[in-house]
Amino acid sequence: MGYVSTPGSGLVLINRTTERERTKSTSAHWGKRPQHGATLAFRVMFASRGWGIRMDLKRVEPVARWCVAALALALSVSAPAWSTQTHIDQATTKIDLRDDSTWLLDEHADQSAEAMFERVDAGSFRPLPANGPAFGFHDGAFWLHSSVLNRSGADQRWLLVLSYALIDSLDLYLRYPDGRIEHQVSGDTLSFAARAVRYRHPNFWVDIGNGEDVDLLLRAQSRSSIQLPLMIYSPTAFAEMAHRTQLGLGIYYGILLGLLLYNLILWLSLRDANHLWYVLHLTGIGLISACIYGLAFEWLWPQSPWLANQSVPMAIALAQLAMQQFARRFLDLRRIWPIGDRVAQGFLALYAVLAIAALALPYRTAVLIGTALVFPGVVFILIEGIYATRHGYRAARLFLLSWSILLLGSVAYAMVSFGVLPKTLLTEYGIQIGSTFEMLGLSFALAYRYVALRSENERIIQSARNQLEQRVAERTGELQSALEQLADANARLRQLNRHDPLTGAYNRSHVSESYECMLKQVQYDQQHLGILIVDVDHFKSINDSYGHLAGDECLREVAMRIKTTLHDERCVVARFSGEEFVILSPCIDWNDLCAIGEHLRQQFAASPLVCQGMAMTISVSIGVHLIDPHAPEPLDRALTFADHALTAAKKAGRNSVMGSNAIG
Repeated sequence: MGYVSTPGSGLVLINRTTERERTKSTSAHWGKRPQHGATLAFRVMFASRGWGIRMDLKRVEPVARWCVAALALALSVSAPAWSTQTHIDQATTKIDLRDDSTWLLDEHADQSAEAMFERVDAGSFRPLPANGPAFGFHDGAFWLHSSVLNRSGADQRWLLVLSYALIDSLDLYLRYPDGRIEHQVSGDTLSFAARAVRYRHPNFWVDIGNGEDVDLLLRAQSRSSIQLPLMIYSPTAFAEMAHRTQLGLGIYYGILLGLLLYNLILWLSLRDANHLWYVLHLTGIGLISACIYGLAFEWLWPQSPWLANQSVPMAIALAQLAMQQFARRFLDLRRIWPIGDRVAQGFLALYAVLAIAALALPYRTAVLIGTALVFPGVVFILIEGIYATRHGYRAARLFLLSWSILLLGSVAYAMVSFGVLPKTLLTEYGIQIGSTFEMLGLSFALAYRYVALRSENERIIQSARNQLEQRVAERTGELQSALEQLADANARLRQLNRHDPLTGAYNRSHVSESYECMLKQVQYDQQHLGILIVDVDHFKSINDSYGHLAGDECLREVAMRIKTTLHDERCVVARFSGEEFVILSPCIDWNDLCAIGEHLRQQFAASPLVCQGMAMTISVSIGVHLIDPHAPEPLDRALTFADHALTAAKKAGRNSVMGSNAIG
């Protein structure tokens, strides 16, 4: 530490050469008022390029002492505060770092943390702008610095939260008094699982020992608007904050979901396209809010940072498209204002192109275009509402009021994104607040419109009802007869589609349809599913010796014996091809499945079949395969394994049962 003395004045300039020696805040430390003749000493320190001033006054006349004190106080007040320090005491639960942070822009985004710590030590960082840490769109990297001193008397762990979700890349560097630097990363270019705490906003754990003064240096770079409101929470305070926030978001999305379902039911009931487009608009608004506030990344696609980014311009485009179409139809522009209707169609085409192009355009380009197109789109809808109101369309008044509230909220949020307005509760949640009132207002507008149209509709319906009743009476008999014929035909068709016409067993198509259902059933019963392929040995010799009609009769008897042998009514027996039959059977394990196959084989070997009055002794070869319902295979693959086992059974001399587990 160096001193430069001014002779005879009692002033000593102190050059603090290290960050730890530099004072962190403007302060004045006054000594106790001395007795007469004692030494009066006080120090004025301020953060100004690493210099401090100390004045010692010894036995100076009272007037002179107070003059010098006033001069020192004026110097301390006028000195610029480039760096401040945040203190943590026993009562601290959360800290807003916006008032105690300084920043610096790295235009080319190529500076290292070591270089930036040197800039911090040199006093190059500046206080935050008047509108807070909202910097708009910029290609460079923004660095924020804060210093936190733990005076709580205990080691503590804190959670640093950046209360803005749409930041691509965040690097946090923690410099401890021993020179150690810790580095953590976050942002929406990483998967959601990379965050310290599973929360919609980026966050970092910060460990601060008792008495430690820790430097926090945050680097932020993003293709979207850059907003860096930093908060530090104790674990308990964070849990309480998250709980309150989740409650508010739950109320918002509860209102949105309730209105969405209500209008969806109305659309299904009334077939009024206005309700459908309103439902799509609500969906778009909900998706925009979920994207902007990090909920979509947290719950919908946590493993896809690309989708988390590209969904923002897509949601903007789709929400505006639905709203433009809703306004078009609700205000009946085609009848009231044909020219405005054509302009609205142009906006629809523009938003549709943007929604598709957002998948291919760079994120910043898509967001800038989408954000820029929001303003003319919403202003034109405002003009539509004014025009319809002036032309006597009463429902347009509620529409205009609702849309104006949403417009104010959207404009406030957009101005925060461009760094025009500070980030406050109203501006940060402007879209949600505005959209809540807009959703409720438009629901009332739809209800008002419905009431206005209901009288006219009732008159038309009554007139049509009389004609309809007569026509219905005439057509009812014809329709009833046609329906009965159709039901019979459908029943026969289903029977033919599911059964083999020769044997009466199910066909291959039914096996494919039943496979998934049987997997769920055996999983519920805590069993396995077995596949058995049964092949009649030397069937060709039966055709050659007895004729094809006898062969057909033999296949029918084989199918019948399989059905009577299997006692489990859940089994599915189907003719697969030629003389092969497929069986889907629940079983306990491999031993149980092989026992089923062996029992079936023995039934054929024990007694001959009677076909056209002739006794035929036949044998069968059976291949079996066991399927675990918790890790099921595709049906074709399972059949392939069973078929390989059947081939092995034939090679083993026929008249045998072979499992797929026995052939490798």
